[in-house]
Amino acid sequence: MEDTSPVNGTDAPANSPRQAPEGFGALVREALRGTHLDLTQLPLKRAIILLAVPMVLEMVMESVFAVVDVFFVGRLGADAVATVGLTESLLTLVYAGAMGLSIGATAMVARRVGEKNWDRAARTAVQAMGLGVVLAVVLAGVGVTFARPMMQALGASPWVLEHGVPYTQVMLGGVVSILLLFLFNAIFRGAGDAAIAMRVLWLANGVNILLAPCLIFGLGPFPAMGVVGAAWATTIGRGVGVLYQLWRLVRGDGRLKLRREHLRLEWGTVTSMLRLSGAAAFQNLVNMSSWVVLIRLVSGFGSTALAGYTIAIRLVMFAMLPAYGLANAASTLVGQSLGARQPERGERAVWMAGRYNTVFLGSLGLLFFVFATPILHFFSQDAEVVRQGVMAIRIFSLFFLCWGFGMVLTTAFDGAGDTLTPTLINVFGFWLLELPLAWVLSRPVGLGPEGVFIAVSVSFAFMAAASVILFRRGRWKLRVV
Repeated sequence: MEDTSPVNGTDAPANSPRQAPEGFGALVREALRGTHLDLTQLPLKRAIILLAVPMVLEMVMESVFAVVDVFFVGRLGADAVATVGLTESLLTLVYAGAMGLSIGATAMVARRVGEKNWDRAARTAVQAMGLGVVLAVVLAGVGVTFARPMMQALGASPWVLEHGVPYTQVMLGGVVSILLLFLFNAIFRGAGDAAIAMRVLWLANGVNILLAPCLIFGLGPFPAMGVVGAAWATTIGRGVGVLYQLWRLVRGDGRLKLRREHLRLEWGTVTSMLRLSGAAAFQNLVNMSSWVVLIRLVSGFGSTALAGYTIAIRLVMFAMLPAYGLANAASTLVGQSLGARQPERGERAVWMAGRYNTVFLGSLGLLFFVFATPILHFFSQDAEVVRQGVMAIRIFSLFFLCWGFGMVLTTAFDGAGDTLTPTLINVFGFWLLELPLAWVLSRPVGLGPEGVFIAVSVSFAFMAAASVILFRRGRWKLRVV
């Protein structure tokens, strides 16, 4: 039974159920509806299900964002797909900032919720939102202004520079919607409102799926905008999602109730969040910057190699993002468990989620390996693009087992507020192992793009092993947020 009495002068969420539902089906229905149960008091498996079901479905829809555009743009040719791939590499800076702020927001909000300090959790969310708006405006201005020279630096073909730069400008100009979508959903997840975050992505993707073919090919009353239409569809879809997020936060029927008195600057909270988010942003920047360098390496082998690699990476994202949903459930439970002074419970949640994720990604990796060719044919009819993509997806799928466990452990560190450990793992794994190995295998050894694909998989296997060793040491339990 959940305690709904005031804590530290604040009110717990209203409408809290008195009992946890019995049976798997009832738990799933509760998860999809949105639960107000105290996740720190439930049996661990039930808590994971209540968080993981909507988080996995949320990430499924985020992965659909990655696949929908490349599916429709693939009908425009290899250069159009290459435009999407190069722009995605530029967006890595945005993703790094968004994920960094999101990690800090999730960790701090989850810790306050675990302490049952709802008022402070709401004030923490407001500070994160303010930081997000400032960062988004700066990144959007830089992106729109320098889109063309950045594409040139990445080795864009003449076609991409002539026809693809407007796509890049729209995507970079719309980073406000990207960053706020990430950040608000992180706040919902940290509070345990995973069902709201799920609905946000379903709404945003529904708009994107409807608009993308209309704006790309000019269906009905819409103009045929080509590859630029994909950018507008994605940006509008995300913008609609952000408006829905704001409405839910102001409406106040979730765990967090934002009130007018919360709208004030708190330097102590901002400083703590910048400390956490700065390390987390650098952690993700290390990750994302490595993808930029890899894109540059692959682009040197032509547009067909880059297009095959782009499709393969989008498919990997399709596989990884649902798995990140399960990892995010473990992260939220770690943060809330530490806030409730139950670190052992958080540790058990991580190992349990890691096992589930390994089974899921291992099964999906097997399917990718066996059916790689028909899957790639679904996205492109160019024989060379398909060949490069099949090679990439098969090499990646061999290491899905490592990736599944490693991502749970990394998010667990972040959920505990220990952003330094995964940052160090990323520096060694990406910058000191993956990038040098990718260059050696693709250039001096002469494996071409295949060498890049092998280096990516080897680096993730190394990082998963390092994460297991460092997580067992347990220093993350001592982090103060």
